[in-house]
Amino acid sequence: MAKTRIPRTAMPLRPPQARIRDFLEVATGFTPEMAIQEAQRCLACKNPTCEAGCPVRVPIREFITLVAKADFTGAARKIKEQNALPAICGRVCPQETQCEQTCILTKRFESVAVGRLERFVADYEREQGEVAVPELAPSTGQKVAIVGSGPAGLTAAGDLARLGYQCTIFEALHAAGGVLMYGIPQFRLPKETVQAEVNYLRQMGVEVVTNVVVGQTITVDDLFDEGYDAVFLGTGAGLPKFMRIPGENLNGVYSANEFLTRINLMKAYLFPEYDTPVRPGKRVVTVGGGNTAMDGARSARRFPGVEESYLVYRRSRHEMPAREEEIEHAEEEGINFKLLTNPVRILGNEEGRVTGIECVRMELGEPDPSGRRRPVEVKDSNFVIPCDSVVMAIGQEPNPLIMRTTEGLETNKWNCVVVDADTGAASREGVFAAGDVITGGATVILAMGQARVAAAGIDAYLRRKRGAEVCEPLSSTARS
Repeated sequence: MAKTRIPRTAMPLRPPQARIRDFLEVATGFTPEMAIQEAQRCLACKNPTCEAGCPVRVPIREFITLVAKADFTGAARKIKEQNALPAICGRVCPQETQCEQTCILTKRFESVAVGRLERFVADYEREQGEVAVPELAPSTGQKVAIVGSGPAGLTAAGDLARLGYQCTIFEALHAAGGVLMYGIPQFRLPKETVQAEVNYLRQMGVEVVTNVVVGQTITVDDLFDEGYDAVFLGTGAGLPKFMRIPGENLNGVYSANEFLTRINLMKAYLFPEYDTPVRPGKRVVTVGGGNTAMDGARSARRFPGVEESYLVYRRSRHEMPAREEEIEHAEEEGINFKLLTNPVRILGNEEGRVTGIECVRMELGEPDPSGRRRPVEVKDSNFVIPCDSVVMAIGQEPNPLIMRTTEGLETNKWNCVVVDADTGAASREGVFAAGDVITGGATVILAMGQARVAAAGIDAYLRRKRGAEVCEPLSSTARS
């Protein structure tokens, strides 16, 4: 059978009725036989267009060729030449709109399942105990402070450690991983997987310090005073947005950040074994249509005592920004989609607790600047969804704490740090930034691609400081 005629290998999934009872991972992963079969679909193109679609420029053709030869550890190490977090990216990266979208096979068939193969080889390497630290350059004697331990911070630390810099990651929470730990549920990204990737960086000599809020515990100026030669900001976008409708101050209204942090990082679903409870009641409404909204609605569905989990979105299913895979999983799990629906008021009782959410029906009008058709309210279409709690998942922006305490740091009207696109350099000398702190809420892989650009910028900056020849330090540095 010709390679192109081999059907794309489906990802094995746990049955919906089993998985809604716990927070265990939904996808169970490829077997070695499945991975080899899928890898054999790859055409090993002379000009691998898939690699151009990857923000961190993973050598996709080469690693898949190794998978086809059953050299799974070699494949994992090939990926790590460009991406230090393959087990994470293989799970949460939107490959379908990036590397897989540019796969040559899509002209007539389904693309190669690049993400699933990436996940498989990363897991295989770890489970076989074959994770090896890459060769590190001799120490430069210079120190870099990495603020934030999310995907941007971890990526920058990994690249800089390989180049011989002493890196220290400062994390505000009690566990490293940033949004990978607090924002993405266990059933999509096991926390053990995140910590394994963090420990990989520790093996490369990266120091991780938790419970430090830069901008409050210490400032960027303090870091320079303590001898750091450069500071990288990868603090993400942790400030939630609200709709500013009546009733948002009622008990039972959560931002998605708070709701997911309590569940993911503090394991509220295991109360009283863990002492940070969430009491969502029997009916939960999540507002939004992105991946965070899917995470909120699906997490609520799994919570003990919840009988109905609604998702309210003002546009149609076609306009949802969430990954198609996440939407399908939510549908399989019984999430009640209320599309072309927009909240106008949250209702409560005399005790100040949520009792329902009043909504209006919408219809799609002309396209807005994003290209999506603008939702228009249908007059006199108000109705109420009875509920006990509401989760607002309509976006987030960077917390302004660091910006307010760092003189000379330029930001835009959305509180995002302004940087040079080619170097990641901010307006304050020696400060660089990448990820959601410069874009607002975006994807893990985009943050990683920007972090590689910033790491190269930091290297060039510090080479100039020590009088070394400035050269291209990363063979195929990503440009976002």
